[in-house]
Formats: sequence, C-alpha cells, structure tokens
Amino acid sequence: MVVALAFTAGCDFSQQDQDRAAGQFSANDESIAVPQSQPPQSRPGGTESQEPPPPGPCVDPDPAVIATCLASTGGVRAGDDQGESTIVAERTTGKIITTKRYGPQRVVTTFPVDATGDGGLIDFAYSPTYDQDQLIYALITTGSDNRVVRIAPGDAPKPILTGIPKGATGNMGALMFVSPTELVVATGNAGDPAAAADPASLAGKLLVVSDLSSGSNARPKVLASGLGTNVALCPSSTGALYVSDQGPTEDRIQAVEESGTKVLWTWPDRPQIAGCAATGGQIFVSTTRTQQILAINEPTRDKPTINPPAVVLDKRYGALGRMTALSNGLIQFATVNRAYGKPVSTDDRVVRFIAPPPSEDRT
Repeated sequence: MVVALAFTAGCDFSQQDQDRAAGQFSANDESIAVPQSQPPQSRPGGTESQEPPPPGPCVDPDPAVIATCLASTGGVRAGDDQGESTIVAERTTGKIITTKRYGPQRVVTTFPVDATGDGGLIDFAYSPTYDQDQLIYALITTGSDNRVVRIAPGDAPKPILTGIPKGATGNMGALMFVSPTELVVATGNAGDPAAAADPASLAGKLLVVSDLSSGSNARPKVLASGLGTNVALCPSSTGALYVSDQGPTEDRIQAVEESGTKVLWTWPDRPQIAGCAATGGQIFVSTTRTQQILAINEPTRDKPTINPPAVVLDKRYGALGRMTALSNGLIQFATVNRAYGKPVSTDDRVVRFIAPPPSEDRT
C-alpha cells in the first residue's frame, strides 16, 4: 500500500503559530502528509498580464518558455496557480530566481555553494508557514558536505541537517515539506552505491527531518535506502509519493510505501532520468541524455498494472532537468543544457508544459 499523503481534515497553515521556527523532534509517524503543489499566492512570482516581447538576446520565440538565460538549474517550483510564472534554483550560482515570460528576473535569495561536479544549490522548499516566518529551506553543497539549511530575509543560512556525504558526482537530491514540522529529504549516493546501503551513512537515503531547529542536526528517520544519483521527488494529488533516480544498473521510478520503496518501472538503457512529476493520473519523468519527457500511468487499486512509457515530448528543448506539477495538469520543467547539452542563446530555460491525457484517452 502506498503511503498516505493527504492532509488531515481541518489543517490550515494560516493558523499556525507565527513564532514557530522549528518544532521539537517528533515521534515517527506511520504516514506522510503531503500538501498540494500549488504555492501560496504570497510567494514571489504571482501571475500578471503578459506584455509585448521586449528586445534582447534572452527572448525565446517559443511561447511555452517562461524563463530564459539561466545558469545551470536545480529545483523548480510553480510561482502561481496557472504555472505562468516560475521559481527556479540556479544550481551553479546558488540563486533562487522568480520570473515569468519576458521577465524581469528577481533574485529571491542566494546561498553560498560549492558547484563543482553536480553540486551546488540542489533544491529548495518554502516553509509551510511562509506567510508568517518567511523561511526558505534548501539542499546545498558546501566545501565539505551536502546539507539542509534554512534562510530568513536578511540573514545568513542556518544549518538544519549536516554531514550528508559529498562526492564528485551523485550530489543531486530533493526536499519537500509533508507537514508543517516534517521535511522529507532525498539524498544522492555521492557516487558510492555502498554508502547508499550503509545504515550509518546519510547518502542514498529518503529521510524525514522533524527537528527543524538550527544547529540541532538530530538524526532523521530513514524511510528508504539504496537510492542512486540525481534523486527527485514527486507527490501526487492522489496521495502517493514517488521518487525517481539513476540506480547502479538502471534508471527507475519508485513508489514510497510504509516499508520503503516499490519499483514501478525501470529503464535499463539509462536515459538519465533527472526529474519527475505526477498529475492527471500520470507520472512523468524528464531525461537528460535522451532529451525526452516520458509518461506512465499512475497505479491505482483498480488498475495496478503499469503501461509501457509513452514519449510525450521528444528532443525539443535539449537536455532536461527537474520538473514540478500543478494539480490542474500543468507541468514546469527546466533545461540543463549549460551543463549537459548544447546550449542555445536563451538557455537555460524553464518551460510551461500542458500534460497530455493518458494514452488510452488520446486520439
């Protein structure tokens, strides 16, 4: 059975204590609660009316492109409920940028990072009580480790979880809040599959951080082990949580269950899966080497069988990176051409993509 991800009835983030900076380390829960993917309207990047295209080298003629001329990207989030604006991490500069088609770009905050290899500003998440505390959490690479930090306006980043192994490769992971006091962190294997299987290592793990106080570094709960490289998380509005990665022998998409993870599909040809998103009854994965978006049906109790992946986007934007989904069927994905492809003048970019219906519904 897939781990339940729906909030309990009556949960209202706007009513949380405004002074909550971090809760105490809580007892292990038997299920994970995942909020809806739509960001609060108070976050930077709200929808505004489109303006005529301005002149300049960073104007992409493709109307689906909503961000251009970015440094190599990390995590991406929708900036509004319609997906017309975006909030994206520049992995190599440590900047979180909000923008929309034709800009302007605004730097929300900047983290000091070590961007060698595939490290840097890997992913970020807004506090569930962002309206009150203005906190942003990030998974970053430093000179000595990968770590989770938080930052408040005008302040320096504060450590939340340190000591995640750092490697020449295998640093890419992900994070997301599943409740106001629970942060799920997916870590890469730092190029060492043995570390991912080692209970004493934080590499290649799916973790729940419940103590969000600065400097605590309390041992997180381990949900799953054995993750590979370029690990991404994607929650579904159905209440499921999925994780994609590049395993030791194959790329894969897995469902997070109470007992760990369950493999749904594997790609032995190694297309280099870099991101995943779930919406409209489908799970989408983006690939770097084959430059595609692939879709499989989301398993249900009535239909547990997975159909073979369908290509829904093929070699249009180059090497693809992280993705995010809205519940209305929209997807945003970022390119990684500056690091892994052949960049054009407007790379790297974020693209607004309307997810096609499941294969049995296509005409």
